[in-house]
Amino acid sequence: QVQLVESGGGLAQPGGSLRLSCAAPGSTLAYYTIAWFRQASWEEREGVSCISTSDGRTYYSDSVKGRFTISIGNAKRTVYLQMNSLEPEDTGVYYCGADTPNGRVFPVLRPDEYSHWGQGTQVTVSS
Repeated sequence: QVQLVESGGGLAQPGGSLRLSCAAPGSTLAYYTIAWFRQASWEEREGVSCISTSDGRTYYSDSVKGRFTISIGNAKRTVYLQMNSLEPEDTGVYYCGADTPNGRVFPVLRPDEYSHWGQGTQVTVSS
């Protein structure tokens, strides 16, 4: 069982930056597919970025492409989401999901395709 812990959220001004972390204490994320999702209170959970930790492939939704960067730490225990040029529309609770590929076609961005989740971290972009 992989436990995930998100951190790094907070309040940022438009145009600012935040770096989110998704840690797996005591576990490795090697050979997993990891995705970041966000959810505003009035919307469904939206997949914004995905990484294959086995080969490093990445994917970004159009809404964050060019502004967000997903990466994995050297020990493959933490996945990061560097968020630059933040916009008010980026506000929401950010969750990371993890699962083994299980033959799924990359990118995997449906929430019901992930069985391991963190508790979420709030990101608020406001002046």
